[in-house]
Amino acid sequence: MNTIMKKLIIASCVIFLFSCKNNEKKEETSKEVASVSHEDENRVWLSPLQIKGVNITFGKIEMKELTATIRANGALNVPNNHRASITSLYPGVIQSLNVQVGDDVKKGQVLATIANPQFLKLQEEYLSLKSKITLAEQEFQRQRDLNNGNAGAGRNLQTAEAELSGLTIRQAAVQQELQLMGIKVNRLNKDNLISSLTVVSPIDGVISELYAKIGSYADVSAPIADVVDNSFLHLDLNVFEKDLPLLKVGQIIHFTLTNNPIREYDAEIFSIGASFENESKTIPVHAKVNGNKIGLIDGMNITGIVSLNNALMPAVLNDAVVRDGGKYYIFMVIDDDSHAHNTTEDSLHHNNKGTSFLRIEVIPGISDMGYTSITPINELPPNAIIVTQSAFFINAKLVNSGEHEH
Repeated sequence: MNTIMKKLIIASCVIFLFSCKNNEKKEETSKEVASVSHEDENRVWLSPLQIKGVNITFGKIEMKELTATIRANGALNVPNNHRASITSLYPGVIQSLNVQVGDDVKKGQVLATIANPQFLKLQEEYLSLKSKITLAEQEFQRQRDLNNGNAGAGRNLQTAEAELSGLTIRQAAVQQELQLMGIKVNRLNKDNLISSLTVVSPIDGVISELYAKIGSYADVSAPIADVVDNSFLHLDLNVFEKDLPLLKVGQIIHFTLTNNPIREYDAEIFSIGASFENESKTIPVHAKVNGNKIGLIDGMNITGIVSLNNALMPAVLNDAVVRDGGKYYIFMVIDDDSHAHNTTEDSLHHNNKGTSFLRIEVIPGISDMGYTSITPINELPPNAIIVTQSAFFINAKLVNSGEHEH
């Protein structure tokens, strides 16, 4: 290969290498420009007067022990074994009503009376059976005496015994029926027949519904009233599958009424469901209401908060986090020269040149005791100083500035 060819090859290689280096530098420069451009979009400067005017304060991301919570919706409920539909065992006309909706009642308390002429016939039959049994007993005793003295026929004794037995069985059945009506047979006589039956409450509780009225016909299949024992109120919470492993029996739930969130009540989990509730993809969790239940009624909608174990996590004051466009941000103080934070909280309060802020995207977590846990999308410098109050003002300034630029 001659000298001229060698020089041409070397020159070509040099040009190629130089071109590659130029391309690399262009790519690096392009990335730097894009990075600076993105930073500029999230950067805003405020004068000392603006900072003082909206009372901006500074602080740092702290490690806080926050209480994790689960929020769930549900309703108050009374189990079926502590509620009752009051019905009459026998049909009749409502003669009197002694209660109204909302009244407290005790077990055995008379709620209403029902009249029906058939009640008298059953009592009449019972008294008649008593007389017939007395005569049948006498006849049975007479036949037995005759049979013992070989003066009577055995067949007559058997007939007398069968007659007495039949009357006794019938009397026992009528007696049970009268007792179900609430009639005390030991006080029953021809001068003390009862023409109306009393309807009593089988449980302690509150009248939640009243269906009958005086003069209406009460059928055995139609309830007269409903009684609910609110002392056994419990919560039925709807908890999502992802939260289920965090719950256990014995945990305390703080809850408020959806329509009255001012007052807080407590309940304790006693049962966790094992299957999904309908198509909601939630699992029912049951908790017994503790303490004062005044103002709580079966069927009320509630919002419950389940407290979990405390956890140490990076957190900021609630006012340090702002929401914009479905994302969450905090504002970090930056140095105008190096884009890194080299100042102190004390120096910021005596700054006469103004301050630059960089908006940092974060993922918020638990909120407790005035703090919100955060996870920055990108790693922050150590000991970074952030805005802890009036961050919403800085965000508004940034958004307005961006709109004017466009």
